[in-house]
Amino acid sequence: MKIIMTGRKIEITDGIREKINKKIGKLDKFFDEDTKADVTLKVEKDRHILELTIFSKGMLYRAEYCDTDMYTAIDNIVDIIEGQIRRNKTRLAKMVKHQAFDPVNFETPEPKEEEFKVVKRKHFSIKPMSIEEAILQMNLLGHEFFVFSNSENDTTAVVYKRKDGNYGLIEED
Repeated sequence: MKIIMTGRKIEITDGIREKINKKIGKLDKFFDEDTKADVTLKVEKDRHILELTIFSKGMLYRAEYCDTDMYTAIDNIVDIIEGQIRRNKTRLAKMVKHQAFDPVNFETPEPKEEEFKVVKRKHFSIKPMSIEEAILQMNLLGHEFFVFSNSENDTTAVVYKRKDGNYGLIEED
């Protein structure tokens, strides 16, 4: 696995680099050699934020952990990714290494498989509008995202509210 580390408002010391390589290196049992792991370390006031994104065979695994200590965040981020893999084990079995799901690779008992159940269904017409109009409509409705037809390029798009308070846009290719 290729690990790429980026520090924002933090210098990545040799100790942190070694800890990340050791902990994330344990995930090699699940992935092939061509897998890419992006690790972003951030510091905001007294919070240390660690983001881990793993790209493997068209699949994306992402976790974020916030703590007052960077070393604790590194320890916990690996557990989060392993939990994602464990929960989705049956669906992912064809995409990751076959020996990754040997019982020796999991120290905890397997959780019960979740069923994905649709509990509500809505139908609505998508109206052409600008990005600014879509953000305004989303805020008026009090939603976290809004689907609309972008009047600038006639594609389906989604605006969403980000954790940092800004807005994101997902557009159709």
